[in-house]
Amino acid sequence: MRPLTEAETKVLFEKLANYTSDLKPLIAPLSDAADADRYVFRLIKDRVYYVLLSIANLATSIARENLASVGICLGKFTKTMKFRLHITALPILAAHARYKIWIKPNGVMPFLYGSHISKAHVGRWTEDCPANVGVIVYDMADNPLGFGVSARSTAEARRLDPTGIVVFRQADCGEYLRDEDTLFAG
Repeated sequence: MRPLTEAETKVLFEKLANYTSDLKPLIAPLSDAADADRYVFRLIKDRVYYVLLSIANLATSIARENLASVGICLGKFTKTMKFRLHITALPILAAHARYKIWIKPNGVMPFLYGSHISKAHVGRWTEDCPANVGVIVYDMADNPLGFGVSARSTAEARRLDPTGIVVFRQADCGEYLRDEDTLFAG
């Protein structure tokens, strides 16, 4: 387990900035005290974890081959040093989301089975959402279901036919069941 390098941090923050409105709450101390605990990013093998600094310091006493995970897994670096977000990052992204989309009850199951979101399944959408930015997908009861990339802006989506895709799925809660063998494997 080690801290991220400058290049890795830059790639991670660029990916997170695509989904969140502000990165400061992610790295700020939890209180104003001088010895306040804060969250840090740590790399184990190729996966990035978001963990309290005090827990990360305690985890250094565990042998590297025995440490499976610590904190919240945000995603992993590919061999070409691109960062891929995992569904396990959803609570972090949902808490700081910039653009959101709410889908109707008839669109929840197709989304959880891995389909993209069509216009017919959209209940609400954040105003002025541009194309090709990260959006967090919610059901109508404000439960986060996953995240993806907007295929079109909100203005273009209004003129779209009902079968047109408005959000490309990147991750959904159904991955916990579909990919349970490989999701947490090293």
